[in-house]
Amino acid sequence: MVQSETAGKAVVLLSGGLDSATVLAIARAQGYDCHALSLDYGQRHSAELAAAVRIVHAQGITDHQVVRLDLSRFGGSALTDPDIPVPEAPAAGIPSTYVPARNTVFLSLALGWAEVLGARDLFIGVNAVDYSGYPDCRPEYIQAFERLANLATRAGVEGGHFRIRAPLLEWSKARIIQEGMRLGVDYSLTVSCYAADEQGRACGRCDSCRLRAAGFAAAGVPDPTRYRN
Repeated sequence: MVQSETAGKAVVLLSGGLDSATVLAIARAQGYDCHALSLDYGQRHSAELAAAVRIVHAQGITDHQVVRLDLSRFGGSALTDPDIPVPEAPAAGIPSTYVPARNTVFLSLALGWAEVLGARDLFIGVNAVDYSGYPDCRPEYIQAFERLANLATRAGVEGGHFRIRAPLLEWSKARIIQEGMRLGVDYSLTVSCYAADEQGRACGRCDSCRLRAAGFAAAGVPDPTRYRN
């Protein structure tokens, strides 16, 4: 996983959760000059954005952009519409916590910033193993967006080549946590819960909380998550 010290610039999508904090650490370990991008998209709580700020400080990132993009105006998800409850039990099919086209919107913004920066690598913490079944977390989606990035940009058509880096794509949550621990990620700084309170304390019942807790248990690592109860 070691990259050249001249790996260049990279834009890293940083939600403030466990996976994106690990991806940022991986990109740094590979020698990239990391520029972190977080989105204030009208999600149910701002605790994850506060976590993203803590993470960039802990990992020594000096360029962190937080972009306001209010997807709550559209709704359609339990994460952006307060009238849709966050489910506390697994459901068949794609769950109500899916935010329509979220990763496409996020990667598009990251791509625009990358082109301005002269970066050619975009990192995203999607995972297709221990995840909630979102369609924009699959390998074929990442491959398709990379093709789009190289078709739809001046840098792409003038000979540059964008790469969408999704290092966690086929990893279990336990492996993600083990790699993060090896790289020194402080998971107590992260917030993964879909329904965290203003202090960032987790509900312990939503799908994200269940996947996170199971990952720490499988990794044999004490769970540093702060729970409300």
